[in-house]
Amino acid sequence: MTANGAGTMTAAVLHGREDVKVERVPIPKLSQGEVLIKVAVALTCGTDLKVFRRGYHARMITPPALFGHELAGEIVEVAAGVAKFRPGMHVVAANSAPCGVCFYCLHGQENLCDDLLFNNGAYAEYIRIPRRIMEKNLVSIPDHVSFAAAAMAEPLACVLLGAKETGIADGDTVAIIGAGPIGLMFIQVAKAKGARVISVVKHDEQAAIARRFGADEVMVLNSGSDAATAVRDLTQARGADSVIEAVGRPEAWQQAIAMVRKGGTVNFFGGCASGTKVELDTNQIHYSGLRMLATFHHTTAAMRESLALIAENKVRSLDYITGQAPLADLVSVLRQMMEPNANIKTAIIPGG
Repeated sequence: MTANGAGTMTAAVLHGREDVKVERVPIPKLSQGEVLIKVAVALTCGTDLKVFRRGYHARMITPPALFGHELAGEIVEVAAGVAKFRPGMHVVAANSAPCGVCFYCLHGQENLCDDLLFNNGAYAEYIRIPRRIMEKNLVSIPDHVSFAAAAMAEPLACVLLGAKETGIADGDTVAIIGAGPIGLMFIQVAKAKGARVISVVKHDEQAAIARRFGADEVMVLNSGSDAATAVRDLTQARGADSVIEAVGRPEAWQQAIAMVRKGGTVNFFGGCASGTKVELDTNQIHYSGLRMLATFHHTTAAMRESLALIAENKVRSLDYITGQAPLADLVSVLRQMMEPNANIKTAIIPGG
């Protein structure tokens, strides 16, 4: 590589539905205020799997485009106008940054920014960090924290915002639907806040993992089982104080409503496919005084809180990384994620 991104690199490119190719592409060239990171670790996640299966993301990525968004690495080049970062620094970069001046940013809702700038391309040897992300959501990694551990900061930031907006408190009973990486992070965060956690999963393999991450009770949704009845049986027939839907399926949204107590809170955290419609029991919602919300994405404050929790080992981020693979094997890893298995996240090593 020569100065300012000359040369080529290996990167994953999303072309469409279940169509990702690992190709040689130009190393990104920097404009003023930007940095170039040599990616040490990029992590797989449920959002990337959804994008792979659907071929796009309504807010984040339109093919053809560089792919992946959870990463940590080392700065190898900085452009003019960058003062607080230098080559050699270990950093974690969020996949977005708010504008800071729109209505929503000024009202403390950066995650809903009208001009939220997204950045993809983590599954690559190098990634360009735009100026706005450099200024707002590029964070130095403490010396004792590994690249793999730090790469968990972005998804954990989303969970931290979700837990805050849900209002999980000490002594609450929280039902969490799903035991993928996000569901498991919600288990750990809810337990750290002093909650009792009921994990609702589809497979026995997920049940074992949910228990390992701290769930107090686990329910496996076998054929014909009624999760709502089971949750009420565990809560003196009331239902859970809060329910987190973390799978992004319409039937799970309906289950969440059936599991919550009167006056309780449901967070539809899992995003369904574009155009999805869900039928909800309006009578129950109204007369039970339910509070319903959906948390999207993260904020700059949540990103910093997330990395701090990882650095303090209050969230054991390395426990989520159950596999490692070279970038050349990315498509095989994504296809394996489509089948039930015990893997949570795979660390993709671009130089491996």
